[in-house]
Amino acid sequence: MSKGLKVFLGVIYLVILITFLYIIFSYIDLTRLDEFLYYKELQLNLERTIGNNLFVNLFFFFIFSIIWVSLLGFGSPLLIVSGILFGKWMGTFISVLSISVGALNLYLIANFFFKELVYELLKNKFNKYVNLFKQNEFNYFLAFRLAGGLGIPFGLQNVLPVIFNIKKTNYFLASLIGFAPMFFIWNTIGSGINKYIKQADSFSFTSLFFEKEIYLPIIFFIIIMFLSALIKKRFFKD
Repeated sequence: MSKGLKVFLGVIYLVILITFLYIIFSYIDLTRLDEFLYYKELQLNLERTIGNNLFVNLFFFFIFSIIWVSLLGFGSPLLIVSGILFGKWMGTFISVLSISVGALNLYLIANFFFKELVYELLKNKFNKYVNLFKQNEFNYFLAFRLAGGLGIPFGLQNVLPVIFNIKKTNYFLASLIGFAPMFFIWNTIGSGINKYIKQADSFSFTSLFFEKEIYLPIIFFIIIMFLSALIKKRFFKD
């Protein structure tokens, strides 16, 4: 494929990204974001919609998540939403699967359209890890996922492996396994928020924080961050 055609398709990709984000945010009433009642209304409407046809909504969430992640969308909002919509267990399952597919799709897009650009921007900074990944790309990429991507923004995490030329199977499986612990925590928080909105009459940050479904996942999050630091020190020494 010619360079000109790649540039053309890349521009189309960026236009789709901007359009997609505009459509999503056009459905949010920004003027009511400070109203707790607005969130209770959203929660009630979502609960009715999901309850009417769970599998159809799982399918739409699955497709939406793939597109969202493929378009460099943030991961954490999806995890909170999946926990709110489907609960911590089902939410974790559908978010791990869909985001892993979306991340792989973004990796393939970046590898095909923007490989030279990714090399130019990132290779010098992360060149010290190239030889590590060549030794055992699955184990090191799994460690990378478990370590929360070393603090790198989520979209960049999914694109960075372009410079390591990781096999698609290893990329997907390492993502699937490596995402699970942290995704479960985020989905549990989302489920806790959903329960709080349903039961509370007004918002209080203190009462929200002391909900068991909120503070326990936060404790586990801190523990995982500590373990991530150990993984980083063990596998990704400077």
